[in-house]
Amino acid sequence: MNTFSDIPRYVRIYHRYIGQRIYLVFALTILTAFAEGLGFTMLLPLLRITQDSTNPEELSGAQEVIYNALAWLGIADSLVGVLLIICGLFLVKGALQFARASYTGYLQADLLKQLKTSFFDMYNSMTYRYFITQNAGHFINVINGQVKRFFKSFAEFTGALTKVVSALSFFTFALVVNWRFALMVLALGIGVLMLFQFLNAYVRTLSRRVSSEMSHLNKLLVQSLQAFKYVVATKQTDQLRTEVGDSIGRLTEDIFWQRMAGSLTKSIKQPISVLIITVVILIQVQVLNASLAPIFVALLLFHKGMQSIMALQQSWQRVMNTIGSVEVVDDEMQRIQQNQERSGSRRLGPLSRGIEFQDVCFAYDEEDGDVLHDINITVPVNETVALVGESGAGKSTLVDMMTLMLKPRTGTIRIDGMPHEKVDLDSWRQQIGYVSQETVVFDDTVANNISLWQGDIDEDPTLRERVIHAAERAHAHHFIQDLPNSYQTVVGDRGVRLSGGQRQRLFVARELFKQPNLLLLDEATSDLDTASEQHIQDSIDALKGEVTVVIIAHRLSTVENADQVYVLDEGRVTETGTYHELRTRENGQFREMVEMQSL
Repeated sequence: MNTFSDIPRYVRIYHRYIGQRIYLVFALTILTAFAEGLGFTMLLPLLRITQDSTNPEELSGAQEVIYNALAWLGIADSLVGVLLIICGLFLVKGALQFARASYTGYLQADLLKQLKTSFFDMYNSMTYRYFITQNAGHFINVINGQVKRFFKSFAEFTGALTKVVSALSFFTFALVVNWRFALMVLALGIGVLMLFQFLNAYVRTLSRRVSSEMSHLNKLLVQSLQAFKYVVATKQTDQLRTEVGDSIGRLTEDIFWQRMAGSLTKSIKQPISVLIITVVILIQVQVLNASLAPIFVALLLFHKGMQSIMALQQSWQRVMNTIGSVEVVDDEMQRIQQNQERSGSRRLGPLSRGIEFQDVCFAYDEEDGDVLHDINITVPVNETVALVGESGAGKSTLVDMMTLMLKPRTGTIRIDGMPHEKVDLDSWRQQIGYVSQETVVFDDTVANNISLWQGDIDEDPTLRERVIHAAERAHAHHFIQDLPNSYQTVVGDRGVRLSGGQRQRLFVARELFKQPNLLLLDEATSDLDTASEQHIQDSIDALKGEVTVVIIAHRLSTVENADQVYVLDEGRVTETGTYHELRTRENGQFREMVEMQSL
């Protein structure tokens, strides 16, 4: 497999994220190599002057061109003048090299910034369907691990490019000085480089395996940490450790072989270079009786060229070590672009009429069939609607469709009369508060968890008043005051330093702080003790008539005050009415559920 044939592909990938600026790096690289190659070639007139060979008629073609150029400058026979030209060329080369390296560093930093920001933004606007096909470890691995290796690969790629241009520059000047010598060394050098293609292909395969294994390992680590309490409490660590250990073993083995390939290239590059040049010099002097002075300059140029070729091989292996991440990042970027949410253009004002489902059907996978069938429900503004039913009846899916995270396969969802496909998603979701069974609490202060970093409550009295008011409405203010630092207490990862009821009330306080027009409660109290449940129920009841509320609940006592109850069974609405109407309906499904809970 010829890995160098993929160079145009990788250039296109980098160009996709860096743009036209990448070509300035190429231009600076070419100018740097040209200045260095010309500087070494100027040794020819220097040797001629020091050997007192001043007859222009004795010069070869290349020497004559250089002599004429120096004569035009008036320094053809000036030792000081030629030395100043050489020094000037290498100063220019140093300045160009600094400019190239600095600009590459700037582009590299900008690339890292753009990739991390782009992935964060695009992950936050991806479709919910795409989200549920992946895992948290995958997303974290891409945005942290793979993007970091992509960032590193750009520096390695430009380094390899520098070696290519330098080698071509040295070989070109060497061809001008002594073309026979140049062609012989060039042929041998290309032959050696071709042999390394097998090693490059192997290293690229390792790189792809490393990227894939890093994603798998990251998934295991994230999931094990998220389940830390359960895993340790039930002594399930051995099984997890075996799986993690196997993944680490595969990862480190591939990394080891990557390093072995790099060490092999590094250890043999100088011996091969010296061997090739020694053989060619013997042929030139002993067989072809060539002049030693041009051979000396060509030798120097070719030594530099061979060093560049061998360094190219080593540099290209480093590119191959990270190229798997380049491919992973680019593939993921294209996938996530194809799975971006499509928003309508009609912005919604505050909810004024309500939400209406008209003959809505939905399927996560059409091959598996619909999970919601011909749903027709209405959620009037400022009323409380309850969705009840057994697990798997489709209640949570229905709520996800109210947020327009999921779109109907057929049918229409109307919000204030506007079809869902025309709705500007941001204008709608800004009006929604959402409390789920799985609490969303950040590893930060209580205040920041409620306001979501809208400011410092110690410096903004108005914000402090809003935060405290939201906490009071959620019946959370009392326990917050008892915390070590009150509203400035850091609650730990996912609120681990709080009880379940406290986390849930903090969650509710955040949604009340937002002052939503629609509040969605998805099993918000199912895992709470009676006291905590009552606190949250009191918070919900206080919103009656002020906010549109949709409740999913297994505990039917929590929906007693709902204006309307919809009973779902296997994705269909089977009963509709108020709590008391359904409770007294003979042979009704809801009545049976109430009796089972002894209400």
